[in-house]
Amino acid sequence: MLAPVALIALLAVFLMTGCKDPENIAIADSNSRELAAIPVSITIVEPVSIRDVVFLPGETEAYEDVKVAANAAGRVEWLGLREGQTVEKGALLAKIDVSAHKASLEHAKAAYNLACDLCERRRRLYANKIIAKEELDQSETQLKLALTDLEQIKVRYNHGFPKSPITGIINHLYVDVGEYADIGKPIADIVNIDRIKINVRVPELDVRYVKIGQKTPVKIDAFAERPITGTIEFVSFKADPATKTFLVRSVIDNPGHDIRPGMIGRVAFVRRTIAEAVAVPLFAIVDKGGERMVFLEKDGLAESRTISIGVIEGDRVQVTSGLNVGDHLIVKGHTEVEDGMKVTGQ
Repeated sequence: MLAPVALIALLAVFLMTGCKDPENIAIADSNSRELAAIPVSITIVEPVSIRDVVFLPGETEAYEDVKVAANAAGRVEWLGLREGQTVEKGALLAKIDVSAHKASLEHAKAAYNLACDLCERRRRLYANKIIAKEELDQSETQLKLALTDLEQIKVRYNHGFPKSPITGIINHLYVDVGEYADIGKPIADIVNIDRIKINVRVPELDVRYVKIGQKTPVKIDAFAERPITGTIEFVSFKADPATKTFLVRSVIDNPGHDIRPGMIGRVAFVRRTIAEAVAVPLFAIVDKGGERMVFLEKDGLAESRTISIGVIEGDRVQVTSGLNVGDHLIVKGHTEVEDGMKVTGQ
């Protein structure tokens, strides 16, 4: 019986001494945490200029896109260029068989020459007072009619030799040599991509900020890293009745022809510029239960502030309330601190 009693006594002594040491350790750890300051990076809030920019999507288009149609019906005898080649304005695109018009042209030329000779003879006769004025007038009228017929047939004949209305690139040929071309049917599609148009739809609340001649930053998805600047060339005077938006066209230079029609682009419009804005980096904002907060350093302690935001430009955001110029904003280590914790700035 003595051995169990002694064992119980010893165990009680051990538990009493063992509980004392962990309590002391916990107190020491708490004191060390209170004394330790979390290293953070701090920046002083200063007024900056920030722009209210809206990016609107659009699709690139050729500055000029012309579909050349046949004005004469006949078999295609010759094509001057192939797809992908550059054509100058006024260059011959094709030759269409117009042999019937050629015969008519020769007949009209002969009739005009005859009328011209007859008119000259009657002028001399009238000058010598051999014929009456009525005969001369009749001859001059016949000459005018012959000239009119000749010009009309020349036009019909020249329709067999379509020419390029613009300088550009042959994007597509609709006929081959030997095929029959009909009046009004397309022969070739010619595009000028020395410049590129980007059409965007601007909401009615923002169209007041858009002016002709205004410079617009442009981003093309296929060339995301390339800085591009366009110029507004047209602003619609009438809204689309379905979307209540206005068509705005920005034009960019494309000397390398690498930006092609049909690509997706985004045009930036500056709605306003805020000269003295209180702004912070986006990454400095912390979301706490749906509230936007930042942490400041004040007298060596972290202080949380609930903020309201406004305009966002790039990686900066305007703070409309909750922050003042001169505040010490924590921009690094802010995710590791809580309100009232000790911090040391770097």
